[in-house]
Amino acid sequence: MEPHSRIASAPVDFGVVRSEFGLASDYPSEAVSEARDASDAFAGVRADRTDIPFVTIDPPGALDLDQALYLERTPTGFLLHYAIADVGAMVSPDGALARESLARGQSFYLPDGTVPLHPPVLSEGSASLLPGRNRPAALWTIECDDRAEPLRYAVRRALVRSRARLDYPGVQADADADRLHPSIAALPDFGRLRIEAGLARGAIELRLPAQTVIPDGHNRRTEHWQLVIEPRTEADDWNEQVSLLTGICAARIMLDDTGSDGRIGLLRTMPAPPASAIAAMRRTAAALGVRWPTGMVVGRMLAGLDPNTPAALALMSEATGLLRGASYTVLDGEDPDVLQHSGIGAPYAHVTAPLRRLADRYTTEICLARCAGTPVPGWVRDGLGPAAESMRRSDAVGGKLERACLDLAESTVLAPRLGAVFEAVVIREGNGNRAAEIFITDPPVIAKCAGSPPEGQRVRVRLDIADPDKRLVGFAFPADPPA
Repeated sequence: MEPHSRIASAPVDFGVVRSEFGLASDYPSEAVSEARDASDAFAGVRADRTDIPFVTIDPPGALDLDQALYLERTPTGFLLHYAIADVGAMVSPDGALARESLARGQSFYLPDGTVPLHPPVLSEGSASLLPGRNRPAALWTIECDDRAEPLRYAVRRALVRSRARLDYPGVQADADADRLHPSIAALPDFGRLRIEAGLARGAIELRLPAQTVIPDGHNRRTEHWQLVIEPRTEADDWNEQVSLLTGICAARIMLDDTGSDGRIGLLRTMPAPPASAIAAMRRTAAALGVRWPTGMVVGRMLAGLDPNTPAALALMSEATGLLRGASYTVLDGEDPDVLQHSGIGAPYAHVTAPLRRLADRYTTEICLARCAGTPVPGWVRDGLGPAAESMRRSDAVGGKLERACLDLAESTVLAPRLGAVFEAVVIREGNGNRAAEIFITDPPVIAKCAGSPPEGQRVRVRLDIADPDKRLVGFAFPADPPA
């Protein structure tokens, strides 16, 4: 589904979007100074685990490396060592850097650059788990059985040293050629077992086309960009399962009420979808001719579909309505109404990306304290509410920002083709309150469509609107209006 670059390429100025969302381009000088001078506050009490041959797996070119892993098979299952950048040891809780990161909430990734949570001197330098350098980390040790289910888990402060910086395409190529790095040789089996465990819990994974905007490598003018479908490999899925397992273990630690603090933490939660939404999906599946046996959970049904078929695209698009209401829930002695993350099928907490996400610094400190049997630091407890609010706010901005960049790129790329006819798949039918939604592969665009195109079918549509100033794209069905 790779688009032709000569079609899907155009000059786009994303500075307009940055200005609209008020994204800070520069970090305050006082915070930058703190980041430049940051040092490990726990340097004298760390376990030296530089003997473990960690590797990192990230998108190509990434330098803000939060996680490093080492996974081995044991006679009874798997042993996972997962090192997370120890940002809490390098950011003073009452300093300018902490205040600025609270205001930002998370890193924002635009096609033309990043608006980082922390200054690059920290996030891509002294705190990043770059290869060949000793780094402070929160080191998770998770022992699993032969089904990759966790038996014992804990986290402690340690000094670690990554051996190699790997990326997803490279790991996938190595897996296909049966030459994986020894530190992750067990990752495919582990990942597949964890995916199956998620389906058994009722987890829901959507494999909708992931649009992205990249520089046009065929055009020498650097401001030209093209729309593509972001490839997702099995390696992405396997590595994601390591992070998900760690977040599930973290949530269990926070929900344990046997300690002196009782339940304390910050969970990522999502309410269960209403029965009416599941019933509506069953009706759609039946209309599309998709077999969905009684008693089979929605996640397993979706996992069994070929994601490249029109029916699968339509059902997965409708399933987005099941994954609503995600939030951050503070635990501090009380029992909130929602503790589960329905998309994961378990209680869950973000703990694996502290260089890019504010919440992880707080949750990691809670888990470190609980595992060490020490009180949770006061700054963490006092800051849970503000951290949760910062995450809610920045998540909302991040979603709108991503959509704005895609809308701008789509409308700019399509503007010269106003009136053209395209082949499309109808991924959601329209009703009285909303227009239909279609997916076009060349260039890859998801957009609204007027008329009543039939859901889950391939149709021809006409481009009626492509306005870069308003960032609007609209199609019409049928492509050829009646005479």
